[in-house]
Amino acid sequence: MGCRTWKSLSYCDARDVMKKVTVVVAVMFLACVAVPSFAAEDPVKKVVEGALGTAVQGCEKELTTYCKDVTPGDGRILACLYAFQDKLSPRCEYALYDSAAQLDRALNALVYAANECRDDLKSYCADVKPGEGRLRDCLDKNEAKVSDRCKAAMKDVGLK
Repeated sequence: MGCRTWKSLSYCDARDVMKKVTVVVAVMFLACVAVPSFAAEDPVKKVVEGALGTAVQGCEKELTTYCKDVTPGDGRILACLYAFQDKLSPRCEYALYDSAAQLDRALNALVYAANECRDDLKSYCADVKPGEGRLRDCLDKNEAKVSDRCKAAMKDVGLK
């Protein structure tokens, strides 16, 4: 089962979308928990909130119809949408797909920056606890010593 077109928007059938939703959860986990935040203003949080907003807006009907009594957290809302995957509207399917794509792009940008700054983080920030902007602050404090490669990567992905 492949992708179809609906009102000039391409979307995949519910099974493909739910696979993409699984990617959303994995990416959200990595973006929020496993990948350290570089900045106090946290661009990761901004992207995650934007992607979640896309999904909530696109699936508003499904969320109020099927998931209104579900307590948010621990993936329960996602599990609810998964349980009703055969009833999702094309708009909701596309919103979930779009959210996953947004999160995937953000994660790729973070991985790129982390890879480009790996040596600098090891050299100058090895004793810094990740999170709450501490790694970015450390790189900022050591800006004169940080590699041009790391500086460029951070600028490329909006961390600088």
